[in-house]
Amino acid sequence: MSDAPKKLKAAREPGSKPVHKARPPRKITTGYRASVPFQRVSATKVRRIADNVRRKPYVEAMALLGVLPHKGARLLSKLIQSAAANALAKNKNLDEQMLYVKELLIDVGPSMKRMWARGRGRADRLIKRSCHISVVVDEIGAKEVANGSEG
Repeated sequence: MSDAPKKLKAAREPGSKPVHKARPPRKITTGYRASVPFQRVSATKVRRIADNVRRKPYVEAMALLGVLPHKGARLLSKLIQSAAANALAKNKNLDEQMLYVKELLIDVGPSMKRMWARGRGRADRLIKRSCHISVVVDEIGAKEVANGSEG
């Protein structure tokens, strides 16, 4: 026989909701933000393009996104342009040459389920995926502010 203790199920009252683990908080970063939720494109398709643009200078990122033929490239281009406009509006001393894409997050959004009519009276499920995109641009050479205690 094993001496290991048996796992006991957590006792909860009937009718109460199960406890879900909270998502760990994201690191707070400085910079100028822009975000767009509920974009009707798959997160995996946008991530493929975002990986090419992340941590690049603003001008280089916009040039790269301008020549890519993907829908995600067009969406990311508009969003990064908006974040840069926010940066230039808040800080008049900045220039486009001084900015870079600091953070680019593509999160999975809700999926819409639709029925797809097939032959012989059958139906398949069509899943229309969406994603949430957020971007942070910052000045090249800007120092990150440490949040919390050091040690």
